[in-house]
Amino acid sequence: MSTLTSTYQYRTIPASVAAGLRERDDAGQTREPFTDAEGGAPLRCCLTRSRIGERIVLVSYAPLRRWAEEHGASPGAYDEVGPVFLHADGCEGPRHDGFPAELVSARRVFRGYDSRGHIVGGRLVSPAPGHAEEVAAAALDDLFADPAVEVVHVRAVEFGCFLTEVRRPVRRPV
Repeated sequence: MSTLTSTYQYRTIPASVAAGLRERDDAGQTREPFTDAEGGAPLRCCLTRSRIGERIVLVSYAPLRRWAEEHGASPGAYDEVGPVFLHADGCEGPRHDGFPAELVSARRVFRGYDSRGHIVGGRLVSPAPGHAEEVAAAALDDLFADPAVEVVHVRAVEFGCFLTEVRRPVRRPV
């Protein structure tokens, strides 16, 4: 007898979308890249943090709008545009599969959206050091237990910035 495990799909901003945002962002602006003097900016193109001296750019991004276009949804007033950091000169994408510990290890809000792109639930998480993955998985398990939840966005609590999109888990036998 096999059991099923769920693997959450933590998604970066796709390379083609990031390339477009570097030229003209979702607020219709062209943003100037800069050299990161401090490091630590949460990069949405690879789900890591920037290093001192890397060239990055801060652009406006509408994550729910992108998901809605892909799924034929109309999020209405839930269509938010906010700041995200990207590598300025392109990116090879995530350096790992799975849980983005570098970005999700602090206080975060997990927002669940339905097939229309409307918020249908949320969870505030504040993981203790070393427990981010299990706390995030519990919040996602709880949100995705509602069959209405199609996608979850993870955001920073203090600034509300979008960090990553999580799709309904892929279930596979073990």
